[in-house]
Amino acid sequence: MGFGEALSRRQLLRLGLISGAAVAAPGLLAGCQRDRDQVLAVVEGQFPQAWSQQLPAGWQPRWLGDPEAVARSKAALWSLSDGWASALPSQQIQPIGVMAELQRLAPWAGPVSRLFAPEGSPALAFPWAFSPWVLVLRNRPDLAERRAEGWQLLLDPSLKGQLVLPSSPRVAMALLGDGLEPLMALRRQALAYDERHGLNLLLSGKAQALVTPLQRVIPLLRRDQRLQVVLPASGAALTWQLLVRPAPGVAGLLSGSGAPLPAAWIQKLWDRSLLESLLLKGWVPPLPRAVLEPVLRGFPKPVAQLLLPSDGVLERCWSLPPLAPEARLALQTLWDAAAP
Repeated sequence: MGFGEALSRRQLLRLGLISGAAVAAPGLLAGCQRDRDQVLAVVEGQFPQAWSQQLPAGWQPRWLGDPEAVARSKAALWSLSDGWASALPSQQIQPIGVMAELQRLAPWAGPVSRLFAPEGSPALAFPWAFSPWVLVLRNRPDLAERRAEGWQLLLDPSLKGQLVLPSSPRVAMALLGDGLEPLMALRRQALAYDERHGLNLLLSGKAQALVTPLQRVIPLLRRDQRLQVVLPASGAALTWQLLVRPAPGVAGLLSGSGAPLPAAWIQKLWDRSLLESLLLKGWVPPLPRAVLEPVLRGFPKPVAQLLLPSDGVLERCWSLPPLAPEARLALQTLWDAAAP
């Protein structure tokens, strides 16, 4: 979505529209309100089926093609990345509730639950998973052995034209800082800017390196010995998956969340069997280390260390709050200036 992953004006207008039919024919819409209120809207491939299959009676998942479709859907709950959720106008969503469950998360999930608003602001989202951006290498054990160099590996001469970078310029810039010279050097390395399809380029041999959220590669590690993953000790940008509740009147909903939020379903994140299933797919809920470590003992040690890095590495990871317009413009100007 670009800098700050902000929605376009047209998208925001569409999200804010309330159908005239909702005013003209409330009785007609009320008749089908229950069916659409008890829906969890998610992006295809970006939500664990093991968890969606445990939704309580009366709820159902709806798999959609992209985040914009989710944010336009008539559903009681949306699952969105932090970039998309934090770009929504505040009047489009309502407090998430489930305070008891939020308090059981690791403390560093707190700012994300407020969508980066100041401490004391209401929780607007339930962060159900996080993932650091990592460097994935194909048949490059020589570079993997130099993992201590961290993100500087991106500038290795052997990766020129062989590196797939994130589609978000902001994420790409965050890896090496915002200086012009390192950014120019990084952009000269790029084969493409497309982490979503970057695995296809990597696995087919068209690229040797890829920067992508860790979650996308975890399921491949056990069956593809060509892959090596580097999570720098200096930390990495984090991407989050969140549950948010559309506010009353949004996307055609007459009451926002006519159905109670399924708190018991959220609590299943603490069930060992479900948690293990999520971790195997690379989904890591931001739970305290004491909850995650016993489950990860059954995983190969290198994979477990990626899914739950040391406290020191986690402390050096960072989220990407929304940018003010002037900061976004400054980064865009720098990005354009660094073009090859």
